[in-house]
Amino acid sequence: MLAIERKNEILAILQKEQRVLVSELSKRYEVTDETIRRDLEKLEKEGFVKRTYGGAVLNKRKDLDMPLRIREKTNRGEKQIIAGLVKDLIEEGDRIMLDASSTSLMIAKELKEMEKLTVITNSVEVLIELAGHDGIQVISTGGNLNETSLSLVGNAAQKVLNGYHVDKAVFSCKGIDMKDGITDSNELDSDIKNVMYACADTAILAVDSSKFDKVSFVKSMRLKQGDILVTDRLPSEDWQNYLQERGVQLVTPEAQEQDQK
Repeated sequence: MLAIERKNEILAILQKEQRVLVSELSKRYEVTDETIRRDLEKLEKEGFVKRTYGGAVLNKRKDLDMPLRIREKTNRGEKQIIAGLVKDLIEEGDRIMLDASSTSLMIAKELKEMEKLTVITNSVEVLIELAGHDGIQVISTGGNLNETSLSLVGNAAQKVLNGYHVDKAVFSCKGIDMKDGITDSNELDSDIKNVMYACADTAILAVDSSKFDKVSFVKSMRLKQGDILVTDRLPSEDWQNYLQERGVQLVTPEAQEQDQK
């Protein structure tokens, strides 16, 4: 295994378990303790972990954005559920915007089955995923590459987005809170989502249930009447009441089953 692959796996473990031990990792990867310590030292310099005696813990800074490759592996089952629900909200012939979140990548995989669709995105991974599919027109925003999120950001990307009006904007976030609204880890990705939001008739926020009552570094927006929130399971009664009071449609597997009865 390459060092970069081992380092990414260690990050994935930290995302799930919050802490790791040098002794356990050295046995798992059949390398020396010193090799694992060097891996953890690099991750600490990159801001992802804090080293402790005998191991490391995940750095929970609000402005920290995990690499897309790591986020793709986190809550994967929940994101697949969300992707299926979002697909049911997209109609043939729609013009949509997709952000560069790991959830949007899952959604793009589902949308490949559609026969007529226009997708405008700032995600390098979504561009690759949808490339070559007949009937799906893919438009790239261009812009500066954020290597962590594999997103295209900056003024150039925003200018392209502002040149379009779409039926639906689909995006995710790092946290959603009743007091602080939708939040993200950095301004550049947050700015893109704000522009997408303003360019769409309908906004679809696709977030797994772990994002509720979480606040990240940058405040983005608040959902308004007519917007849609899609998540993998029914949130608390307080959240249901909060969304209902604001006229936000809540889409969950439970709600979908109820509608089908």
